[in-house]
Amino acid sequence: MGQLGERIVLVGPSCAGKSTLAATLAERLALPLVELDALYWKPNWQGTPDDEFLETVGAATAGERWVMAGNYGQQRPLTWPRAQSIVWLDLPLRVTIPRILQRSFRRWSRGELLWGTNRENFVEQLAVWDLERSLIAYNISRVRRMQRTYTAAMREPRWAHLRFHRLRSRTEIAEWLERHAPAA
Repeated sequence: MGQLGERIVLVGPSCAGKSTLAATLAERLALPLVELDALYWKPNWQGTPDDEFLETVGAATAGERWVMAGNYGQQRPLTWPRAQSIVWLDLPLRVTIPRILQRSFRRWSRGELLWGTNRENFVEQLAVWDLERSLIAYNISRVRRMQRTYTAAMREPRWAHLRFHRLRSRTEIAEWLERHAPAA
C-alpha cells in the first residue's frame, strides 16, 4: 500500500470530492469503503445519536483495511488512532459552492435516493441564511474552522503517526491519486 497504508481517512468540505476519491481509492487499492454519511443519516434526514453512530463506525472500521470518507468529529477519537493516512481535500469555496448547486440540482431533478430514504431539496441549498438547510451556508460558515482544525491536527503529537496529505486543487488531487493509487 506504500505511503498511504491500509487505513485511510478522507476529510474536507461538502462537495470537495471525498466520497468520489474514497470510492476510487477503495476500488484501486481493493479496500473496503466506509461512507460516514451513509452511517449517520436516517430517514427524513434524522441524524443518528452519537452512541449508536460510534458503535456503527467502530464496526465498519473494525478490520485492518479500509478507506473512510467524512468529517464527523465525534468519530475522530475512535478512527484516527488506528488510521495511517489523512487525506484533506482543502478546496476553495469557488470550487465547492458551484459543485453543491450542481450536485443538489442533479439529485433533486432525478429524485435520487440518498442513503436509502432521503431526497435532496435543491431550493434548500439557496437558503444561505440557514445552516441547517443549506450546504452553501454550512461550507461558508465552516471553511475557516475546518482549516484551523486540520492544520492544528497536523501538528498535534497524538496524531504524529498519521501521514497527512493536504490537497488544494483538482489538479493536485488528480496528480496525488495517480502517484498513490495509479489506474490499472
